[in-house]
Amino acid sequence: MTNYSPYHYLDIGNAGEDLVAHWLQSQGWIILDRRWRCRWGEIDIVALYAEQIKDREVFSDGEVGRTGDGESLILDSPHHPISPSPTLAFIEVKTRSPRNWDAGGRNAIASSKQVKLWRTAQMFLVAHPDKVDYLCRFDVAIVSYQQISTQFGGDKFQEKNLISTYVAGYKLTLQEYITAAFDVVNDIG
Repeated sequence: MTNYSPYHYLDIGNAGEDLVAHWLQSQGWIILDRRWRCRWGEIDIVALYAEQIKDREVFSDGEVGRTGDGESLILDSPHHPISPSPTLAFIEVKTRSPRNWDAGGRNAIASSKQVKLWRTAQMFLVAHPDKVDYLCRFDVAIVSYQQISTQFGGDKFQEKNLISTYVAGYKLTLQEYITAAFDVVNDIG
């Protein structure tokens, strides 16, 4: 009989999505939906960011300056887009073990997967017509996981990552968050 880990494949994926959702919320995003499904497929996370710009002044050259302090900021930062309308992100989460076959999930976002996500996002917007005028983008979150060894007390090297968590004997790490990870395919047949 095989001794299965406390997590099976789908549970690890869900734990990775939980980590990304938590990180997005800490960055000011509102999670609108998780695992949204339609006949075309599933979107792991749908998130909304609507920054208030009441204390900022938009200049004609595309920069934003805080009134009174002279500080300039670029109009669209990767995590906090400043725009007149909210940003809706359709997020694909790829949770993989170290040294996996598809470059941490990056190779799994082929053009066929992009088309599937695009069609699914269209159906989300049909189901939520109040959001059709929002700025939309497709983001990809790369999460790695590995089983925690009880032989060693801690990490030998400090890793550069966005956020980590420990769940049921595993360490999950959000290694990379790619904003606007792919362009919408123009020729969808």
